[in-house]
Amino acid sequence: MTPELAKQQMAAEVDARAARLLGVSHQIHETPELCFEEHTAHDLLCTVLEGEGLEVERSAFDLDTAFVARAGRAGPHVAVICEYDALPEIGHACGHNVIASAGLGAGLAAAALAEELGGRISIIGTPAEEGGGGKCYLLERGAFDGIRAAMMVHPANHELMRMNAIAVEQLEVAYAGKSAHASASPHRGRNALDGAVLGYMNVAALRQHIRPDERIHGIFTRAGDKPNIVPHDAAAEWYVRSPRLDSLAELRERVVACLEAGAAAAGVDIDCRSEAPIYANLIDNQVLLDLYIHNAAETGRVVHEPESAAAVVGSTDMGNVSHVVPSIHPMIKIAPEHVPIHTPEFAHYAKSPDGDQAVLDGAKMMAMTVADLWLNPEALDLAHDELALSRQ
Repeated sequence: MTPELAKQQMAAEVDARAARLLGVSHQIHETPELCFEEHTAHDLLCTVLEGEGLEVERSAFDLDTAFVARAGRAGPHVAVICEYDALPEIGHACGHNVIASAGLGAGLAAAALAEELGGRISIIGTPAEEGGGGKCYLLERGAFDGIRAAMMVHPANHELMRMNAIAVEQLEVAYAGKSAHASASPHRGRNALDGAVLGYMNVAALRQHIRPDERIHGIFTRAGDKPNIVPHDAAAEWYVRSPRLDSLAELRERVVACLEAGAAAAGVDIDCRSEAPIYANLIDNQVLLDLYIHNAAETGRVVHEPESAAAVVGSTDMGNVSHVVPSIHPMIKIAPEHVPIHTPEFAHYAKSPDGDQAVLDGAKMMAMTVADLWLNPEALDLAHDELALSRQ
């Protein structure tokens, strides 16, 4: 089969399932679930895959809400990625319902043609991207073993080849002081909240002296019980971001020094640790991107290199995958340019006609890229050569 005919058939397979894919997208959007709690999305996606006759491993690799569906018996092995967790309060303001449904559509289209085109496909359901590091655990436990390329699409307010996905470490910080009556005997207390506030101010001063491409942001997650009780404990959560893992380690040391100085000034104890996996920076594979960009044009989408005004800066556990497997993480437009991700307005567009179109177009673009890789395995060799060079 020629590549052109294979891609036409891939697109037709997506179109044949359009109503089902959009129904899945809307149902996930209407039932937002947080990290590692995505039971409804997990069951829904697995049920659809099983209904198509695919072999599905539910709760894969000892993660309750992860799954892997497989098709094809021989040939190059490619993975499409589904994400489906949501954000607190603002739901699918990152559009993971679109990611899940586009990945589902691409996977089902590829599965329908796997035997004829001589390739293998895995649809990998990856929970807890929003801070839990689901892909990191899956990677460690072998979910990506034997995979030759991995891909996903992420909604945005621009049509972009890539996002500026930098490395991130999440710090959980606990302060321990001593409670006392804030009016009758404040001198008997040691204010844990003061330690947290002073540390926050130290980090605020540090922000003047970090690189323009680094980020630090934090919140207080515990700040006392009543104003007339000196807080005996407090807690904060910090994200420390830098372009690479080595520079992230250096910035982390500076942030921790700021936090420890605040605790020392308040006379309280501090415990600073990383509970979640560290996210690596994303390595976008240009060989795969060139194929994707060509296929995007077939759907009428023109994909651009990010300019400073349009760049999406963030972090993702897909970065960890990209250090091991040639990967792409392009951004597909679902919202006007003035509506950024992680806002209530963006959540609205994730279930809009533009969001629906992104589900179908994203599925087609990825499915067609899978066909390219199956029919031209030399491209996979080039992609692996590129990844090897990027590690040097």
